[in-house]
Amino acid sequence: MPKENDNPSLKDPELYEELREEGASKGKAARISNAAANEGRDTVGERGGEASDYEDRTVEQLKDRARELGLSGYSDKTKDELIKLLRHH
Repeated sequence: MPKENDNPSLKDPELYEELREEGASKGKAARISNAAANEGRDTVGERGGEASDYEDRTVEQLKDRARELGLSGYSDKTKDELIKLLRHH
């Protein structure tokens, strides 16, 4: 785990590391951890959560999401491969 002064732009390095371990990108983990530090974890945790689980979506819906995110190389992937791609982009 980085020391607080390793990256002074991170307001909550502990949460950042937890999110990275869960597979969040560096940018996403930084945004969430900084928002949580500024507004409180409970406030940030109440946002979102309205999207369906990737496992509940069809292959076509997963491909649409990959397209929305600007990802490439998803057209021949299986459902499990698409889910992995979306979670780790």
